[in-house]
Amino acid sequence: MSGATFGGYVAATRETAIYKDALSGSLDAITYTVLGLAGEAGEVANTYKKVLRDDDSDITPEREEQMRGELGDVLWYVARISDEMGWDLEAIARANIAKLRSRKERDVLKGSGADR
Repeated sequence: MSGATFGGYVAATRETAIYKDALSGSLDAITYTVLGLAGEAGEVANTYKKVLRDDDSDITPEREEQMRGELGDVLWYVARISDEMGWDLEAIARANIAKLRSRKERDVLKGSGADR
């Protein structure tokens, strides 16, 4: 996907959305995608855990490939959630960067809480 955008990626994910009520914005479609995201994020963490446990904290080429694959799955679910909810993923990304830049300018990147 040379020159890919989030909008183009979201559109491409529709071709492989084969869950119940896919592309409908239904509660079942949203629930499926949210749960899928949680599962895939867990797989990213589990793969990295194996770097620590099995690979002496060395990210081998095999683990790197596994992690990239799992991150791709996370990205797919993020795209599907935004699409099912009718949200513009590019707008979400822009708003997130604006929020983080504001926190950096105000020197509140560290810490916790949504209202920093």
